[in-house]
Amino acid sequence: MRNPVPIIATLFLAALMLFLILRQPPAPIPPPEEKLPSVQSVLGEKPDWTQLQVFQHTITRADFETLLRDIFTTDSTWQEFITITDLSAEIRTSGDTAEPPFILYFAQPELTLPTPRHWQTTASLPARPVGKPLANLHIAIDPGHIGGEWAKIEARWFQIGGATPVTEGDMTLRVANLLKPLLEEIGAKVTLVREETEPVTPFRPENLAELAKNDATLTDPVSLQRFTEKLFYRTAEIRARANLVNDTIKPDLVLCLHFNADAWGDPASPTLVPNNHFHVLLNGGYTSDEVRLSDQRFEMLKKLLQRTHEEELVVAKTVAETFAKISGLPPFIYHPDAGNFRAIPESPYLYARNLLANRLYDCPVIFMEPYVMNSVPDYNRIQAGDYLGLRDVDGKFVPSIFQEYAKSLAQGLAEHYGEKIE
Repeated sequence: MRNPVPIIATLFLAALMLFLILRQPPAPIPPPEEKLPSVQSVLGEKPDWTQLQVFQHTITRADFETLLRDIFTTDSTWQEFITITDLSAEIRTSGDTAEPPFILYFAQPELTLPTPRHWQTTASLPARPVGKPLANLHIAIDPGHIGGEWAKIEARWFQIGGATPVTEGDMTLRVANLLKPLLEEIGAKVTLVREETEPVTPFRPENLAELAKNDATLTDPVSLQRFTEKLFYRTAEIRARANLVNDTIKPDLVLCLHFNADAWGDPASPTLVPNNHFHVLLNGGYTSDEVRLSDQRFEMLKKLLQRTHEEELVVAKTVAETFAKISGLPPFIYHPDAGNFRAIPESPYLYARNLLANRLYDCPVIFMEPYVMNSVPDYNRIQAGDYLGLRDVDGKFVPSIFQEYAKSLAQGLAEHYGEKIE
């Protein structure tokens, strides 16, 4: 008979170990992982900071700091990411402070290099013949929004009763098609970024649904659907146009055509307002949240270093003055608490705003915002359609709003670039 003692001892030890294990307090449940704030825009690309190497020694500290403080940002948040000394700017490249910064060296009196760019400034254009002030200039016209069957998704559609629907994407394309031959007649090479009321992007809302679901702030299906649609028409579409502009068209200047609007409420029963106005947007006015995003911080600095602001300013100033004189439109006034703009002191019609188009397009951009689609005078002119000459609209003989838009913009560009006509 086997000795039972070892077996009993083994069982006793096993029971004791189990008892001791069960007496241990449960391991603490780890707290939910903290969701860090995003450091990159939705659909944004990781910045390649080496692209800024070509701008070494091309800008002085004074110019860099003035543009950064007075044009490109709305507050002092940039100081969290950019440290300036007399010789250089140390720039954080990501949300990780352990990552090495990008060092931009400022131009010094004994070492100032030219700014590299693929586009021509007004000053660098060769002399033009009489009657061709836009000769040697390549202009891309970007008709804002999409229009057509996409207008309702874009929320750029409204209709009063059985009247013709107001759809911004269709209207900007009509202006673009009127503007193109006017600019070509005075010497420009002109390319349309889109030629129909269809998206440039291959994506559709259904392709972006999974990406939209990653936004933890969205809880209901309606909000999720609206966010998905915005990713399509506001983000994917503009990024596709930027790729087309930067990689294929490569113009000297982009004209972004838009019509402005006040809040109209129900698009099937919209509110009309009494007044209209006009302004032109240049790139700048990056908010604190935008500066904190690494891709937008990179794109802001790239625009600053390309010196696009200086060219946008001189072109837009003449365009705005000419457009306002012909159209009679007063300047739009931003609410001082908006916090997303910089007023440009050279003209009451000019503001700096950080929009996806004027940030991503790799050249100067003149972003037009004339008229108010749901103002009483402009709505009635839109309903009158396109025509030549003058017509009585509300007791005033006026040109077609589309003809006026195209001709005023063409005249403004002719007057600006006509300075060097020979």
